[in-house]
Order: sequence, then structure tokens, then C-alpha cells
Amino acid sequence: MILIDADVVTLSRLQFALTALYHFLFVPLTLGLVWMLAIMESVYVMTGREVWKRMVQFWGVLFGINFAMGVATGVTMEFQFGMNWAYYSHYVGDIFGAPLAIEGLMAFFLEATLVGVFFMGWERISPIKHLLVTWFLALGTSLSALWILIANAWMQHPVGSEFNPATMRMEVTSFSEVFFNPVAQEKFVHTVSAGYVLGAMFVLSISAWYLLRGRNVDFAKRSMTVAASFGLAAALSVVVLGDASGYTVSLNQKMKMAAIEAMWHTEPAPAAFTLFGVPDVGQRTTHFAVKIPWVMGLIGTRSLDETMPGIAELVDAAKGRIGNGIQAYDAMLMLRQDKDNAQARATLAAHDQDLGYALLLKKYVDDPRQATPADIQKAADSTIPNVPVLFWAFRIMVGCGFYFIALFAFSFWKASTRTLDSRRWYLRLALWSLPLPWIAIELGWIVAEYGRQPWAIDGVLPTALGVSSVSAGQVLTSLGGFVFFYTALAIIDVFLMLKFVRKGPDGLGIWPPAVAATPSGQH
Repeated sequence: MILIDADVVTLSRLQFALTALYHFLFVPLTLGLVWMLAIMESVYVMTGREVWKRMVQFWGVLFGINFAMGVATGVTMEFQFGMNWAYYSHYVGDIFGAPLAIEGLMAFFLEATLVGVFFMGWERISPIKHLLVTWFLALGTSLSALWILIANAWMQHPVGSEFNPATMRMEVTSFSEVFFNPVAQEKFVHTVSAGYVLGAMFVLSISAWYLLRGRNVDFAKRSMTVAASFGLAAALSVVVLGDASGYTVSLNQKMKMAAIEAMWHTEPAPAAFTLFGVPDVGQRTTHFAVKIPWVMGLIGTRSLDETMPGIAELVDAAKGRIGNGIQAYDAMLMLRQDKDNAQARATLAAHDQDLGYALLLKKYVDDPRQATPADIQKAADSTIPNVPVLFWAFRIMVGCGFYFIALFAFSFWKASTRTLDSRRWYLRLALWSLPLPWIAIELGWIVAEYGRQPWAIDGVLPTALGVSSVSAGQVLTSLGGFVFFYTALAIIDVFLMLKFVRKGPDGLGIWPPAVAATPSGQH
């Protein structure tokens, strides 16, 4: 008998993926746009020029809409840990819950308070104090993201914890190791930099729309100048920090890295980078591969003589770890019967790092100790994530990253030469580039999370074991409710954003006609 209801697992994964992807539409824009506000308000305080204050007020309206949507979608997403992932919450809640609780305090107390003061404090506190509020708000949003990414990084690279056979749960052994998890640090700087790119593109694209229509020209040019410089620095950072994040993945999640590269077998060092190809899962090969020598080895190992393991070799290694995990599983059950069994305790201590691999067998047999060689092979093969999805998601994301560098560099040059509105084709290009950061960010999330499968906690807890004891019908009902709720929020968000963008700073009374300039030099 198979213990796992595949429909419940699939529907629970789909529900969390949809809500997480939707929530992540708002978080990066909040991260990026708030720093744009801080920069603009700093210029206002330093120069005393009223136009910069008006710019902060207008972009702040769009920030407020986005912030509210991010909070609403984030709260409902966390409900799912109890609704659909109860065993996951029980098994690792001692570790995973702490960062989430701290993030909740920051998001709902610190950020919410600062947002209120930001909007209501213009006439109530001095410009210097208001500027400090804006900067603390920017720092608060980044700190909020930090704690979420610490929790997520532990799922990718579980450190500072161990399995306790007495409680049958994972428990914290070193909170400092969890906090300073190298994966968390790399993910944080890479993620917030991507958010900065999105915030800069948001300002750049909407400002280009105003210039195309000859509205709020002075406002738009100033906004584009800030966006171009901030966006160029952010885009360069994303590429550099993304490379560092990739190196961390190659150290701690070798199967994910092999799948991203569609490296079916270990290659001689240094490995080549596959620029283009068509991964074939059935034949475990990549057709029409176009490779760049040495590049993957340099990225993944920072050396010319270290090899990167291929998928086939990693599957063989997984088989060995499953065998060790079966011994740990047997020892765990013995300890449940006799907690003073010294031999069982020693066996578990020797192989507890592989216990999660034995749990992969739960998808095929009730008792991993009764697994056949065929079952072990199936479990080992299940450690391969979806190679074509990861292969193409990564390459599209990276391609977008280099495009952003080119676009912001050109925008920076246009701003420096005061010719931002001299080429309509450039303004159209900037406008139609608006969706690309969102696409790149969502693809990055897919690479990070889908690439971790079949693990909820890499090497510790298979995703299939983390679900709640619910029926497929119950999950389908909640999925329908979330889809309805999130669709309604999406309609409201798009409506409000378009409404205020179309009104513009002049239509909202933020940018009086006396301040607005007339377009010049358009071709």
C-alpha cells in the first residue's frame, strides 16, 4: 500500500505555487520602489526643491497600493502551512517558525507603522524626520525580506539543526548557523537586487509613457534619471550576486545545478556551459547543444581542475544515501521502542544525515526497510527535478539580466546627455520592457523552488510527506477559493494602478500645471 495520495500532494503544491508566485509580484516591487522614494526624498531634503517632494508623493501612491496587496497576499499564503502542510509544520516548525514570526513582527508592526507615518506625516513632522521615516521604511522592507529568505534558505540548505528521535522532529541546534546560512546571505542580496531592478524599471517605464504623451515632462525626466542610475547599479549587482548565488548552489545543491545545466554525465574539468540545447529526459541527453568551453567549471567550482558531478553520477550517489538512510530509519524505529538502545542510537547518529533519503521510499512502500532494488532505483531517480523547465527558466532569466544592463546603461547615457525624450523608439522600448523584470523574477523563483524538488527540506523531508491529512476534494475547494480571492485582488490592483498612472501627478493635484513643463525635442 502506498501511503501518499498523489492528488493531494499535486494540488497542495499547485496551490502554494500559485499563491507564492502571485505574492512575489508585489514583494520585489515594494523592495525596489521604496528605495527609489528614499533617494528622491533625500534629494528633496538636500536641495529644498519642491519638485522632488512631489515626485516622492506620486510614486508613494503607487508604492502604497502595491504594499497593501503584498501584505494581503502574504497573510493568506502563510495560512497554507496549517491547511495543506501540517506535517511539514510539525516536522520543522521549531526551525522554520522562528524566522517567520520575526518577519511577521517586522512586517505588521514596524513596516505598517512606518507606512502610516510616511503617508500621514508630510505636514506633521519636519522634512528631516520624514526622510528618516522613509529610510527606515526602506530598511524595514529589506529586513522583512531577509527573515523570509533565511527561512527559505534553510529549506535549500538545512544547517544548525538535527533530528531528535525523542520528539520525531527537526530541532534547532544553533540559531546563529541558521541566521548566517551562506545560502541565506547569497539569496538575500540577489533577491533584493532583483527587486531594485524591478523598482527602477517600473519608474522608467511609466515615465517613458508620460514622455510619449507629452505629459509631466519635467517630472518624467527627473524620475527617469534616478531610475536609470539606480537601475544600472542594481542590474550590474544582480549579475555579480547571481554568479555568487550560483556558486553556492553548486556547493550545496549539486543536483539542482546539474539539472539547470542539463549535465547528464560528469564532464572533464573544467566543464563547458551549454548556451543552447534541447534536453531530452527520456534519453538523458541534450540535443543540438551549443557549448562554451570552461565557463561552467569556472562558475560552478571557481577552478580549472575540479569536476562538477552529472545527473547520472548524482543518482548513483543518492542510491548509496538511500541505503544509509534505511539503516537510520531502522534505528529510529528501534529507539521508539527502546529509547535506551545504545547501538540504535549510535547507528542513527552515524547515518541521520541520510534519513531523509530513506523517506523518499515512502512514495513506493509503507516500510522503507522492505524496499526492493527497483524501489530504491525509483526513489533515486525521483531526486532529478524537471530538467527542461530549469534549463530554460535559468537561461531566460539570465538573458533578461543582461538585457537590463544594456537598457539601463543606454538610459543612463540618455539622461547624462539630456536627450531622454529625443527618440520615441527608445521610449517605446522602455515602456514595453516593464513586464520583463517580473518574468525574470518569477523564473528565478521557479529555478530556486522547483529545482529543489522532490524535497520540501533538501535532503531532509520529501515534499510528498509534508502534506496535511486532507482529501483531494478539500484541497481543490481551498484552491478554488484562493484562485477566486487572488483573481479579485489582481483585478483591483491593476484597476487602481492604471487609474492613478493615467491620472498622473497632474491629475492628482501633486504636480500643478505651473510646475509641469512642455515636451521638447521629440522625433
